[in-house]
Amino acid sequence: MTWDVLPAAAQDVVVLALGLGPLPLVAAILLRGHRPAPVALALVRRHPGVSATFVLLVALSLAVGSGLLAQERGLRAASARVTDPFDVVVAAPGSETTALLAALFLQPADMGLVSRPDVAAIRADPRAALAAPVAFGDSVGAAPVVGTVPELLPHLGPLAEGRSWTARDDAVVGARVPHAPGDALVPAHGLGEAADGAAHAGHPLRVVGRLAPTGTPWDDAVLVPIESVWAAHGLLDEDGTPGRADGPGAPAVLVRATSLGAAYAFRADWQREGRTMAFLPGAELARLHALMGDVRAAMGLMALAALGLVGAAVLAGLVLVARLFRRHLALMAALGAPRRFLVAVLWLHATAHLALGALLGLPLGLLGAALLSRLIAGRTGLAVEAGLGVAELRVAATFLGLAALAALLPALLAPPREPARALR
Repeated sequence: MTWDVLPAAAQDVVVLALGLGPLPLVAAILLRGHRPAPVALALVRRHPGVSATFVLLVALSLAVGSGLLAQERGLRAASARVTDPFDVVVAAPGSETTALLAALFLQPADMGLVSRPDVAAIRADPRAALAAPVAFGDSVGAAPVVGTVPELLPHLGPLAEGRSWTARDDAVVGARVPHAPGDALVPAHGLGEAADGAAHAGHPLRVVGRLAPTGTPWDDAVLVPIESVWAAHGLLDEDGTPGRADGPGAPAVLVRATSLGAAYAFRADWQREGRTMAFLPGAELARLHALMGDVRAAMGLMALAALGLVGAAVLAGLVLVARLFRRHLALMAALGAPRRFLVAVLWLHATAHLALGALLGLPLGLLGAALLSRLIAGRTGLAVEAGLGVAELRVAATFLGLAALAALLPALLAPPREPARALR
């Protein structure tokens, strides 16, 4: 009960202290009344290359583990920013995950259409503060073209340049699209290598504005009036009216509800068998994050296991190095150095390598996570901000605490029990 009432920061401090606990405990016992640091440093100076190799092994191992953990946490936060502006997504019946990735993460997908009458009814629903149909399937280079309504633009963020739409062939580009106001664009039908660049040659676009950065896939999109997408696909007559009996529809409608209760009621009302499905994007993302949570736990265990193996290898190597100094240790013992002093020298020598490797591994992991974030941003449009958190510090603290205990065994075994024999 006491644990539950502690602030989160206090709980983190306690967990870190417990993980690191064996290190100061062993140090207090072994180092009390002795100054083994100069001797341990002398051992390092005799074989600096070996010491540097051991430190680098530990640093790289911790960097991989901490970098992946930091990256996973940053990816969660970045993906949550995508779904936060919208409470409900209404789409044609199918996979909610596919609809989420297509409508909000702008990933290519084959989806059915919400009919035009249903789109109109959704937009007229008083529980919707914003109901923005989105239509996709075309592209300009690597940028997806998204047809929508003018109300969506200020909901995504302010304009950094230019203005909003005033005509059907106007376009507003995301922050990372390599086009500026005044540029002429010709959309291609489809995305990627399969795009048909000649299909929409008669429907050019003109860039009139640019959105400020949002840190989401919308930064890589070209946003146009939805009528522009309909016209490019032959769904409008020359006078701009729908050219089919029921008119063109939209793959999805993004809804911002007037309240939380309205969002749940809206979802229930538009979950219509055979016509539409409605879901809360935040809840669907949380379900995906729950699956990622299992991966996160496995990654944490793998990071600790990898560190354990590297730590064991480093300790074994340091034991071999210590045997090279067996005669020196025997000489110190013959001159009256107590056994605890010799154990303290070897333990400090081993633990210092492990601790220095851990300290270097954390910033290396942060650097690796930053490089991986840039790669993910280029592939998904998500601005992932990966920083060191409690999880990475917990891994490092637990590793150092266990390493401090493990280093005791070789330190206890290395000093000669019969100095005279060792000196022969």
